[in-house]
Amino acid sequence: MGNDLASLRSSVDDYLTHISVERGLSKNTVASYRRDLRRFLQFLEDDSAPLQLNSENLQRYVAWLRIDSEDREHLGESSIARAVVSIRNLSTFIAKESGGEDSLREFAPPKIPGRLPKALTMDEVNRLIEGSGSPANPWAPRDQAIVELLYASGARISELIDLNLTDIDLRDESVVVKVSGKGGKERFIPVGSFARTALQKYLDDQRPTLAMKSSRTSKNEPLFLNTRGSRLSRQSAWQIIQEAAERADLTVEVSPHSLRHSFATHLLDGGADIRVVQELLGHSSATTTQIYTLVTIDKIRESYSTAHPRAR
Repeated sequence: MGNDLASLRSSVDDYLTHISVERGLSKNTVASYRRDLRRFLQFLEDDSAPLQLNSENLQRYVAWLRIDSEDREHLGESSIARAVVSIRNLSTFIAKESGGEDSLREFAPPKIPGRLPKALTMDEVNRLIEGSGSPANPWAPRDQAIVELLYASGARISELIDLNLTDIDLRDESVVVKVSGKGGKERFIPVGSFARTALQKYLDDQRPTLAMKSSRTSKNEPLFLNTRGSRLSRQSAWQIIQEAAERADLTVEVSPHSLRHSFATHLLDGGADIRVVQELLGHSSATTTQIYTLVTIDKIRESYSTAHPRAR
């Protein structure tokens, strides 16, 4: 990629056409990408640093976005994180098109502190699952199995990508997944029929093809593979969730952790004991799990204030 602004603008136009026409993302999603990328181009144009798509410039851009200014719209941390993903996806596209190196491959979106993600509704979960299994997605069996398993197990994204074939047995109707949590502590999580069906389809229809692309053999065969036949990375799994949300045209924030939060919240809404949820999540203390009850408590308060004759 050339370092001149015209070349970068051309790449942005090509990328927006790619996600609109070839990947079939919604108009709203494409418009969000367009805003994020044009804002970044404007920053590069006004900045004194060399015009390059690299981690140093992106880091400085994030810092610039966090400065309050009357000249531009204020962005919250979640919007800044989304902007980073937009730029990083552009970098990946340019690298694939040019055959060069993706200079932003390891650049992670900024963490959003001090706030739990909002639990998804069941409709939003279903739409996310449908988005991951879209016919327009060539890796639909794998991606749908990932989304189904994250929601069915409440596993952390790091725990999911660390799963090996030996950690799950689909021969029984009641499937249990062995997860290695923090500190190497193992726990066993039952998963339902939807996740079982999605995993079986991935293992039968797609994983053998992906496995053939790797010349390496390993004692511990990864459950989820990337397009090179290697273990799927945390970053790639995160991006799979984001792309599923884009295909579903979801306007709420969606991440692997929001699926974990939704898992816990929906169990508690359904009457599950908090100690059971604590065990499933792998929390060493019930105090940590209790933070997941806040949404449930809010719903109880709302129902009380609506239904009780002397609540208002």
